[in-house]
Amino acid sequence: MLPEKVAQVQDRIAAAAARAHRSLDQILLVAVTKKFPASVICDAYQAGLRNFGENYVQEFAGKSPALPSLKDARFHLIGHLQSNKTAKAAELFQVVQTVDSTKLARRLAAENKPLEVMIEVKLSEEEAKSGADPREIPALVDAIRNLGNLRLLGLMTMPPWTTKAEESRPYFVRLRKLAEEHGLPQLSMGMSNDFEVAIEEGATMIRLGTALFGPRQKP
Repeated sequence: MLPEKVAQVQDRIAAAAARAHRSLDQILLVAVTKKFPASVICDAYQAGLRNFGENYVQEFAGKSPALPSLKDARFHLIGHLQSNKTAKAAELFQVVQTVDSTKLARRLAAENKPLEVMIEVKLSEEEAKSGADPREIPALVDAIRNLGNLRLLGLMTMPPWTTKAEESRPYFVRLRKLAEEHGLPQLSMGMSNDFEVAIEEGATMIRLGTALFGPRQKP
């Protein structure tokens, strides 16, 4: 049952925070609901969750009409955003975690809606991974900070997939150091397979799907 899974995850978050001598209120759980129907989001809301992550603008556009009663829910776009979908993204989401270019940031700002954003950083060599090159971060930070409608929270990354959580640690350490260099307080890193290591390395947002909902439902 979902309430039990939420409680189990929260216990694991608390244990990781205690090991790192961190406060629980520094860590935000974002429930990843891509490929799950709107009813699952409603169930998660009833279980006490308030932040939800979706990967695809069009998929969430189909779910959104079924969610008007979730008044204090916040929706995060955590998948790659194409520049031709910025208008819809600005309409649907409160947070866009995957800004990876100045062009994309400017298009979001032009929608004239206050948005919280994060810069996605590509730290792995995998071609399938999106994100800005670490060398582009200074210019991108400056550009976003000069765009009136955008509030820059911090950095986000996705390490290569692994079943061994410790293999993700170097990527989390590198992201934390990049954020410190630029005075950015928020770090979105860590998923179901490695979130405890991410918390130990300073994650302020963890993105969990499988740990809460089990394997994604197939179309």
